[in-house]
Amino acid sequence: MAVQHLSLAKAINTSLRTALETDPKVLVMGEDVGKLGGVFRVTDGLQKDFGEDRVFDTPLAESGIVGTAIGLALRGYRPVVEIQFDGFVFPAYDQIVTQLAKMHARALGKVKVPVVIRIPYGGGIGAVEHHSESPEALFAHVAGLKIVSPSNANDAYWMLQQAVRGDDPVIFFEPKRRYWDKGEVDTEAIPGALHDARVAREGSDLTLAAYGPMVKVCLEAAAAAQEEGTSIEVLDLRSLSPLDFDTVQKSAQKTRRLVIVHEAPVFFGAGAEIAARITERCFYHLEAPVLRVGGYHAPYPPARLEEEYLPGLDRVLDAVDRSLAY
Repeated sequence: MAVQHLSLAKAINTSLRTALETDPKVLVMGEDVGKLGGVFRVTDGLQKDFGEDRVFDTPLAESGIVGTAIGLALRGYRPVVEIQFDGFVFPAYDQIVTQLAKMHARALGKVKVPVVIRIPYGGGIGAVEHHSESPEALFAHVAGLKIVSPSNANDAYWMLQQAVRGDDPVIFFEPKRRYWDKGEVDTEAIPGALHDARVAREGSDLTLAAYGPMVKVCLEAAAAAQEEGTSIEVLDLRSLSPLDFDTVQKSAQKTRRLVIVHEAPVFFGAGAEIAARITERCFYHLEAPVLRVGGYHAPYPPARLEEEYLPGLDRVLDAVDRSLAY
């Protein structure tokens, strides 16, 4: 059946299953991905169907996991690594930024390192410290890595397929609080380019640009604004490195106002780079400064405070009002 109604988590599971079936060199590895099926059950059933040689549990050692994946990739495999939670990636940061990201350039293009690192990220699930962070800007700053984040089930399926099939290292950020959101997945469609942004909703008065978990919030904001007569365009960026500035520019020139939304802290976040680029490109088109909405420059708070920390509908609409007031 080509079109299925799947949760985002199930879409990733289905995508991994397709990759394992299609290419015997694809491996799935990480903490508890095998017998348990992952803490979010994203890899549920894969070890049972493909065996412990291709879907296997690793020690609790992120640096060792990524280092092993690099070695496997150099021997012709296509490892898909799961980092159990966003905050657990940092023991592997050295391996990712000094080895994985640089190997292709260091070898003058003669070596390919097709490693995909899946990272459930972001808040909204009431988790403890180091389980709700958004470190995407840290990796987007590193040359040699591709950084993507789906916002819906269909993109989760296809973007992971494209990441696994490619020859470059990809950090695949999965918005964990959207794992249970369902949508239609067409497994026989022809997907768009991995790093192209998409217009999730057409509009004419202002553009909201987001990725991952915040796309849904922006769509809700656009629907609320429509009731008051404001037409908002919503862009799903999908990819942070490379980033599709052309699509953002086109939308900003059309609506003349841009607000960028992400869960990560605003300070030195992805929104800063987008705001600077679009200001450079669209200075004479904009009728208001590019605004940013995001988390605070503070450690992620305890669960009972995360609703105050995370940008929600009210903070997005407040930014919309401020932009329209110029």
